Amino acid sequence: MNTSPKYALLVPTSMGVRLTPSNGQPAHSATSFELQVTSAETNVASVLSYLGMPVKVLTALVQGHPFAARIRSDLRGRGMDVEAVELEQGGPWGLRHQINIADTGAGPRGPRVWNDRSGEAGRELKAGDFNLERIFCWEGVRMMHLSGLVAAIAPGFCLDLAEKAHKYGCPVSFDLNYRASFWKGQEKQLRDVFTRIASLAEVLIGNEEDFQLCLGIEGPEVGGNGLAGKTEAFKSMLGRIRERFPGARVVATTLREVLDAGTHLWGAVVADAAGAVVIEPREIHVLDRIGGGDGFVGGLLYGILKGWSLEECADFGWASGALAVTLPTDYAIPADEQQIWSIWKGNARVLR
Repeated sequence: MNTSPKYALLVPTSMGVRLTPSNGQPAHSATSFELQVTSAETNVASVLSYLGMPVKVLTALVQGHPFAARIRSDLRGRGMDVEAVELEQGGPWGLRHQINIADTGAGPRGPRVWNDRSGEAGRELKAGDFNLERIFCWEGVRMMHLSGLVAAIAPGFCLDLAEKAHKYGCPVSFDLNYRASFWKGQEKQLRDVFTRIASLAEVLIGNEEDFQLCLGIEGPEVGGNGLAGKTEAFKSMLGRIRERFPGARVVATTLREVLDAGTHLWGAVVADAAGAVVIEPREIHVLDRIGGGDGFVGGLLYGILKGWSLEECADFGWASGALAVTLPTDYAIPADEQQIWSIWKGNARVLR
């Protein structure tokens, strides 16, 4: 076993591209689109990689596909090592990379996302595609992060990885990321897989809908007056999660109330055995909301791997999420720790 791990974070993922209409326009009437490489898991990992922590990505790429070359180049540009199984396309009706068509919304017009994932290469991922003993034992990994998005499209792959990580003593982080369209027709299978992965996780993250629909944990209903007066209900939900999954050292949920597409109230609750840290929702400016939750998770995991206090981890996660939504990318690109801490402190003055 490597006593000096090569990687701070390992992220298994299914990579794809996002098409975003220019100038904040809705997709159905846009005439030009911007393309970016994306996945929930690499969105999380980007916070760590831009702040200097070594990250490894496990994925599947379509052999010879132009998007595959773009994906490799983009992730390397973020400072990530990419290990990919290359799959043959199988002709024009075969495998491809996911395409997300997502606008940003504007004012009272909310953003819309259309997932185009037929034939997605990531659905073919298997644990046997990778030498896990080499990765976990000889290279070494301090933490593995899983998302419910890839777990829903490749459940056997993710469960096998979680079990291997647990066997080799590598902590698992799991962001539930429930999507109803991904679960349709396989609810029982995914409930079983998600419950098993959650039982192996040391860090569990999700919103109130995620915990209720993925794991059957009773949570608060958010509506009407929004988040006002509901902090205690969220703390109670995290307490029930820790009772149900005692191996979860840290559990967390984000709090979001949408005032309009460009203005949100943003908060969080993070708990461990000693208690809970509550960040009451604060108003933030939003350029593009997609990736804000991933930014929070990335900042939280960064703090955990740095050995910070629970409060510092929660604060840094909140600010990383707030940074992500000011950018056109799905992920935060922090210049340094100071930039994130300045966001937390509410210091938007010019730094000269």
